[in-house]
Amino acid sequence: MEKKRFYITTPIYYPSGDPHIGHAYCTTLCDVFARYKRMRHFEVYFLTGTDEHGLKIEKNSAAKGLSPQEYVDGIVSTFKKLWTSLEISNDDFIRTTEERHIKVVQDVFSKMYQNNDIYLGKYEGWYCVPCESFWTDTQVGEEHLCPDCHRPVTSATEESYFFNTNKYLKELLKWYDKENVIYPINRKNEMINTFIKPGLEDLCISRTSFKWGVPIRENEKHVAYVWLDALCNYISALGYGSNDDSLYKKFWESEESEIIHVIGADITRFHTIYWPEFLTSIGARLPDRVFVHGLLMMKDGKMSKSKGNVVSPYPLIDKYGVDTVRYYLVREVVFGQDGQFTPEQFAERSNMDLANNFGNLVSRTVSMIQKYFDGIIPEFTPGVNEFDNELEILTKNTVSSFIEKMDDLHITEAYIDVMNLLGRANKYIEEMAPWALAKDPTKENNLKSVMSHLANIIFVGTKLLEPVLVIKSKEVYKMLGLTENEADFDNILNIHLLDNHKVEKGNALFPRLDVAKESEYIKSLMGGKN
Repeated sequence: MEKKRFYITTPIYYPSGDPHIGHAYCTTLCDVFARYKRMRHFEVYFLTGTDEHGLKIEKNSAAKGLSPQEYVDGIVSTFKKLWTSLEISNDDFIRTTEERHIKVVQDVFSKMYQNNDIYLGKYEGWYCVPCESFWTDTQVGEEHLCPDCHRPVTSATEESYFFNTNKYLKELLKWYDKENVIYPINRKNEMINTFIKPGLEDLCISRTSFKWGVPIRENEKHVAYVWLDALCNYISALGYGSNDDSLYKKFWESEESEIIHVIGADITRFHTIYWPEFLTSIGARLPDRVFVHGLLMMKDGKMSKSKGNVVSPYPLIDKYGVDTVRYYLVREVVFGQDGQFTPEQFAERSNMDLANNFGNLVSRTVSMIQKYFDGIIPEFTPGVNEFDNELEILTKNTVSSFIEKMDDLHITEAYIDVMNLLGRANKYIEEMAPWALAKDPTKENNLKSVMSHLANIIFVGTKLLEPVLVIKSKEVYKMLGLTENEADFDNILNIHLLDNHKVEKGNALFPRLDVAKESEYIKSLMGGKN
């Protein structure tokens, strides 16, 4: 059954510092998917937010002489500002310090407690403050380093509530059997081999050694451990258990809705083992997909302020435009794999795909239609010359392939197909040499066909690029003389859509960049590193 609605979520980000281009990567890809689904007239609810509790926040705020709430309020505002700058179209922004969220965490804990899924015990082991993660002797090794971030862990002993992870293991493995429920597949295999087969340990879900967290009703000494707290955001944002739970019923309970969590690899365990078990405990439906994206790395590893290799998206947006930044994030790193940011790649990708392939095609085509047909796009006639049939088939195949890949969250691959179509259109110009056809009156039908085919491919390519190029796509529709209603996805294969429309010359969509010069500028934003 094809789903009618889509609920897509980013991980909620930890506000321990200002957001950088790594944060922008995941949110932008989710935004592209949400925009794509809306473009096809599906109902979408797109959520992002911030995870604001825990020992790390308590310590960071104290060091700055602020209350934890004052500290997170300042940083959360920078995330919201960035999403606005990147044209992120989220429907909600959830904060774990909001009352609507706190009540849900308390309700979920109480339900688990009433179901005898929780017991009071004592935690003894190792704790990583930056990752907010508990580890065993075996996991931290002789050097006592966190397996995730490789920083030193500290010995911890405290009274805690524990969740019985083995009680719902059978249901968890049944969920694992569903096709594509965890992608890429190696992430599912990792969870089975690393955590499930050796034997799941019960999960600590409350803390007593600090106070900055959601207080537990059943025991005032305890606050909810940050992972129980954070994971509940996906249902608290929809109004779970509230008087107004219509969004929850529509986007979570309803089988007509597809629930998709997009997360980073470092939090796979929490989303694919504990979260499904928590949901089973409270009698809620499990997500349809957990898509694990890779990291956007620098040459010297993961972005961090201490390394001086953090890239802020703001100067990139200001200098190159939001569409260029969004396209780079979508295209340069295959969604689901690790990738690398370099200044040279940023400039080269903009030149190759946006300036040369897309922008140049639009500019040349509009200019030729103005020159040869007084700006009026000729009526579309299929198969006039030897290359037309190939172009028509490629256009249809590109649309169907794009839909198939986007639906499966293979977003990078979908946009490679679009650029290949535009590249083929540029080659078509060289093959048909319209400047030569224009000199021979007997070739007028050929010339008309070339112009109408080019205009059609520009519309198709722009429509498919619209979820990424949120600003420039509107400029192209204006250049093609299309109204907003005409430039609808339902018209994407209407070959006569552009017949007799008057084109309008516009500014260069994406100016060519001097790679060496722009690379040096971007390096300067990183303290001279690449």
